[in-house]
Amino acid sequence: MDTRDAIQEARRRSLDLVEIAPTAQPPVAKIIDYGKFLYEQKKKAHEAKKKQVTVQVKEIKFRPGTDDHDYRYRMEHARQWLGEGDKVRAAIAFRGREMTHRELGAKILKKLSEELADIAEVEVAPKMEGYQMFTIFVPKKTGIETKKKASPKPAEAAAEPEKKKEKVEKPKAAKPEPKDDDEIF
Repeated sequence: MDTRDAIQEARRRSLDLVEIAPTAQPPVAKIIDYGKFLYEQKKKAHEAKKKQVTVQVKEIKFRPGTDDHDYRYRMEHARQWLGEGDKVRAAIAFRGREMTHRELGAKILKKLSEELADIAEVEVAPKMEGYQMFTIFVPKKTGIETKKKASPKPAEAAAEPEKKKEKVEKPKAAKPEPKDDDEIF
């Protein structure tokens, strides 16, 4: 339809001619109520935003001399936040002469990583930033994996025993030598 004819038709109906896809060849336009069109777009955007999940980054702070009870208390909070789906940033603040003993902070972060390994993965490995050493944990995505394992397809289930018979044990590759526990730099 010609542009002039479309404009005349829109005026005759007392509606608006709205260009929907300007980059298409030829450009796509509709005769609609523009106010209603904007309202529906705004409503769709609002619904999409409502369904969106926002992940917060919660922070727990330690010092190199943090005692066991304080450590456990903060670790339990981190565990709770990870269970709720939030990220956790664990930071160790060093002051003055404590900077010479960064290995104490590294031990705390390593211990925390080991204790949260069942529910979290390390997103950012421990690193120094100014007078702070920090690491970031993200919750593990286990829901998808358990669903896949729980319901294998019948054809695949029958084929699995045959595959197991065919497998021959391969010698395990030598593991690289582990770094010193305190080395993170």
